[in-house]
Amino acid sequence: DTDRALVLLEEYCKKLRKPEEQQLKIAIRKVMGIFKSSLFQALLGSFRKKATRHGTSSHTSLPAALACDVLGCPKD
Repeated sequence: DTDRALVLLEEYCKKLRKPEEQQLKIAIRKVMGIFKSSLFQALLGSFRKKATRHGTSSHTSLPAALACDVLGCPKD
């Protein structure tokens, strides 16, 4: 769940206070920006549709849907 991941990343970022942790904090904030982007949300929606079409709709099937998209899966 993207929203849950964003909450966890935000909580983790709040703990990064040391100067040597600032680069990590910047990188995490970039990832958070990607998760919030309309492009990412559209791709996620596309993968969910593919997972549903392949008979599963759980979040764990998203990698399988991506693999089918990239490698090709036999049509039902």
